[in-house]
Formats: sequence, structure tokens, C-alpha cells
Amino acid sequence: MVRIFVVDDSAMIRSCLRSVLEKRDGWVVVGEAEDGRGALEKLNELSPQLVVMDFVMPKMNGLEASRQLMKQHLEAPILMVTVDPSQQLEQEARRVGVKGLVPKSDLHSLLNAIEALLQGQTYFDVKRMSA
Repeated sequence: MVRIFVVDDSAMIRSCLRSVLEKRDGWVVVGEAEDGRGALEKLNELSPQLVVMDFVMPKMNGLEASRQLMKQHLEAPILMVTVDPSQQLEQEARRVGVKGLVPKSDLHSLLNAIEALLQGQTYFDVKRMSA
């Protein structure tokens, strides 16, 4: 089973992501957090194989949470999702060690990105990103 951790401040988005992800054979959502701080507290004990992280969240945004997780030597790749992806966010995400970035609204890209990250690749959906 592929163990996935979901971080998003919207309970509705977390629930939708869980539903979509768990429809895939062999994928299970092992935990959720509503902000970056919550993710930092829960991730070490759950040992996920992939993290889906929202960018815009209260208390600690996805970039800062990703930066902190990299300092803790998180081995699981992080896929960042956001309503409004941009080239600047892509550059910052790559700089902190995020392995992928996709629009929240594009489930096809989200699933393709997860597949790519699980195979050790990166996935940045740049065709949809504004300059």
C-alpha cells in the first residue's frame, strides 16, 4: 500500500482528496492535517510515502512546512497543490525540495503527478502556470 498524507486547511478538500486517492488500488490516506504546523507534528509518526501539501494555509503555509520537513529529513516526496500556481511558486517550491506542483482544480494532473513522484520523478504542471 502507498501511504499518502494530505495537508489542506479545507476539511472539504481533504475529504475529496481522500475519496479520489483511495479509489486507486494500493493507495491509502494515512493521515491529514489542516495546516503546516499540524503536518510537522503528525508526519514523523505516520511515515507516509508521499505528501500532498496545500500552499495557502493559516499558521504555516505549504512552502514553509515543506522547508521544515526537509530539515527533518523527510524522505517522502512532497506534491504541492494550489488554486493559483505560478512560475515564481514553482521556483520557490523547487528550491525547498518540493518534487511537484499542480493546480488544485486539475485532478488528472494531480493523479499523474502522484504517479510520477512515486516513481522518483518530478512533476511541475508548467503549461497551466502563468508567467
